[in-house]
Amino acid sequence: MSSYKVLMLGAGFVTRPTLDVLSDSGIPVTVACRTLESAKKLSEGVANSTPISLDVTDDAALDAAVAQHDLVISLIPYTFHATVIKSAIRQKKHVVTTSYVSPAMMELDAAAKEAGITVMNEIGLDPGIDHLYAVKTIEEVHAAGGKIIKFLSFCGGLPAPEHSDNPLGYKFSWSSRGVLLALRNAAKYYNDGAVVDIASADLMGTAKPYFIYPGYAFVAYPNRDSTPYRERYNIPEAQTIVRGTLRYQGFPQFIRVLVEIGFLSDASTSALATAGPWKAATAAVLGASASDPASLEAAIVSKATFDSEEDKERILAGLRWIGLFSDEQITPRGNPLDTLCATLEKKMQFEDGERDFVMLQHKFVIENADGSRETRTSTLCEYGQPYGSGGYSAMAKTVGVPCAVAVKQVLNGTLNERGVLAPMNSKINNPLIKELEEKYGITMIEKTIA
Repeated sequence: MSSYKVLMLGAGFVTRPTLDVLSDSGIPVTVACRTLESAKKLSEGVANSTPISLDVTDDAALDAAVAQHDLVISLIPYTFHATVIKSAIRQKKHVVTTSYVSPAMMELDAAAKEAGITVMNEIGLDPGIDHLYAVKTIEEVHAAGGKIIKFLSFCGGLPAPEHSDNPLGYKFSWSSRGVLLALRNAAKYYNDGAVVDIASADLMGTAKPYFIYPGYAFVAYPNRDSTPYRERYNIPEAQTIVRGTLRYQGFPQFIRVLVEIGFLSDASTSALATAGPWKAATAAVLGASASDPASLEAAIVSKATFDSEEDKERILAGLRWIGLFSDEQITPRGNPLDTLCATLEKKMQFEDGERDFVMLQHKFVIENADGSRETRTSTLCEYGQPYGSGGYSAMAKTVGVPCAVAVKQVLNGTLNERGVLAPMNSKINNPLIKELEEKYGITMIEKTIA
């Protein structure tokens, strides 16, 4: 496949597996980042790779780079995807992203078809592998005359259980700001035929224990708006549709307290614009008159909700661990959210030798053609290689490899539908499922459990 050339935008943590798979397939890849240094670091030691510096907001430079390649992979923040797709339409080149199709991207569907290009999106883990196996089971059930009554899908990127050793049971493998901002989203889903709306402030309060395997203590909460999936997955008959996030137990209660005391706010706060001790910053966020630990704890207890006395002690101990009552200096970022992120990123990184872990499970309640009911699951459980070993994290592998496989299938003509696409039908999905399982060992295990 060396007659094809690929332009990859971005050098984030999921890009290395994508680059390696394409390089191993003999496809030359140009790695483009804002800084040449980042591109060089990613492509170092990888055959068939060339680093360049590129500013995607410079239309002329972007067009010139796109014109020299057959396909563009956009692994930069999703807000830039429409800009990249417009350039690809002008140059009549294909595009692959791992992001959700935004309204701005969908508006380009007709122009992409007219240009004769494929713009394949949502082909990472979630979204990506989740779609492949949701659509597979749904189409199989429908073909047999059955109905999907309930569809539940939960995914979590977490530290391996033995490395969930901080008060949040969580570590950052990507932007901590992105993780914390996602906790401020409102949610919407179908439950027994009715639409349920959850306000962002209430999201953590809805988290409930969720059973997948006995060895894991998960809690789950809904993720943004699940209601479009009735149409996207072609399951108008489904009464319950929930897509959500998995975390370890204790996480939602901790986050709920951070929300209640004002630490997930990105409102400008003058006290957080200059360096100073955390205890003074915490007093400013709380509106407390004194900054000694006892006064700060009392102010938090007056504002926050705790499930039990034990929970209160656990969460206050966790806030102490972060350093909120201490003389440690803040990294001033001008608002509570970003100032907190700066400290969490220091304290909640993966250390060398630690592993991450991905769990994704679909649960289908099915009514068969004869009226009988059954429950099926599709489950992916993947551990990463230890940090510092040079191997892939579970998250990087399960996002980056599907992306690369989609690129290969667009280039070789297996995936030849045109326009702005997502993996929503078996014609697109079955070849992806086959190659991911047979060549890369990435699959979801399907079982009937009831």
